[in-house]
Amino acid sequence: MNEIMKTIMSRKSVREYTDESISKSDKEMILNAAISGPTAGNQQLYTIIDVTDQNIKNQLAISCDDQPFIAKAPLVLVFCADCQKWYDGFLGENCNPTPPEKADLILAINDTIIASQNAVIAAESLGLGSCYIGDIMEQREKHIELFCLPPYVFPATMLLIGHPTEKQKNRVSQDKVSKDFIVRENKYKPYTKEEQFSMFAKTGKEDYNRYMKAFCKRKHNSDFAEEMRRSVDLYLNEFSKK
Repeated sequence: MNEIMKTIMSRKSVREYTDESISKSDKEMILNAAISGPTAGNQQLYTIIDVTDQNIKNQLAISCDDQPFIAKAPLVLVFCADCQKWYDGFLGENCNPTPPEKADLILAINDTIIASQNAVIAAESLGLGSCYIGDIMEQREKHIELFCLPPYVFPATMLLIGHPTEKQKNRVSQDKVSKDFIVRENKYKPYTKEEQFSMFAKTGKEDYNRYMKAFCKRKHNSDFAEEMRRSVDLYLNEFSKK
C-alpha cells in the first residue's frame, strides 16, 4: 500500500487536541491542498472562513450542538458553498444573470466538500487530526450573524484540525460497512432485509430491533436533526426565489 493510500485508510475523526499550535507552513499546505481540489468549471464555488477569533470558537462550541472541544481546536475552518461571489461578479458586469437556484447550490456543495476533504487528507499526512462538524448547518440565524453570510452562501461543513492527544492517536477507529454493501454495479439495487442487518448490525448488536429504534431516536428523530432540517429549509428558500 502506498503512502497516500495509508494516509486515507488510517484517518479517523479526532476530537481531542494538545495545546500545540499548528505551524504557519502546515496551515498553508492544508489550505493550498483544499483549493487544489477539482472544481466545476474551475469556478471554485466555495469560500473558506478561517476562524482565528477565540470568542467565535467559543460561540461555535455552543451553537454546534454544545461540543466544548470545538473551542479548543487550533484550526477551525468553515467551508461555505458560495454562489454569491460569481453572481455579484455577473451583476457587476451587467450579464443579466439568473439568480442562483437549488441546482447551483448543489453544484457549489460538491466543490466545497471536495475542498474540505483535500484539507482532511493534507492534515492527516502532516500528522494532524481532524473532525468534521455538520452542525454548522444548524442555527441558521446565529451563524449568518456570526459570519455575516449573504443570501447565496451556505455553510456546508466545518473542519477542526489539531495535534491529536496520545489517547486519540491510540483510539481504534470504528469499522466501516464493507464495500460489498456499498458498491452497486451499473444500477441501484434495493437492500434486502438480510443486507440491512449485515450493514447496520455490524457492531454485533444482539437486539437489532432495539438498537435500530434507539439509533433512529438518537440521530434521525433527534432535536438537532429537526433543527438542521429547519435551518437548511430556510437556506434553500433563498435559492427558490426568482
